[in-house]
Order: sequence, then structure tokens, then C-alpha cells
Amino acid sequence: MEKIIQIITTSNDRNLIEKIGRDLVKKRLVACAQISGPIQSIYQWKGVVEEAQEWFLFMKSKDSLYPAIEEEIRQQHSYELPEIVVTDIERGFPGYLEWVASETK
Repeated sequence: MEKIIQIITTSNDRNLIEKIGRDLVKKRLVACAQISGPIQSIYQWKGVVEEAQEWFLFMKSKDSLYPAIEEEIRQQHSYELPEIVVTDIERGFPGYLEWVASETK
């Protein structure tokens, strides 16, 4: 079975996070999209310490689909430099991982 990954992005716009997640599921680029938050983010941007309320979007997919997922997120995201982070899923419940693989194109 192909490697399964988790992709994370964040935004200060919950509606945008929901739209990205919904679009990626509909296109079968990700098997599921889960939203968590709000969270309080503190970061430095262009020399200034910023704070924002944001939401996480967690998605599961196959490794081979990552380039298309990244492109879709970058096209829709409102941030100049969005957080897009991938983690390889080393182990997991085999039935769940098989479901992720079967629900993605």
C-alpha cells in the first residue's frame, strides 16, 4: 500500500478552511478533512511579532497526491505564505489506512 500522509494548514478564516477541506474531499485528493480550533498563534512576520486566532485543517491522503494538494491549498489560501506541513504516517490501524487509500484518487 502507498504511504499515507497527514497534511496540516492553518488560517484565520474558518470559512476558508472549511471550503478548502470540502473542495479537497470532493476532488478525492484527501479522504477526510478535520477542523480544530480556534487556536491562538503567535509568530514573527516581516520583523513584527503578530498574534492571530486561527483554525487547523488536518487532512489524510496518499503521498503521491501531495503536489496536487499543495497546489490546491496555495491557490485558495489567503495567506502570502501559508503553513502547509506534511507528516508521514508510519503506523496506524490498517483498516483506516486502507480506507484513506481507497477514498483518494
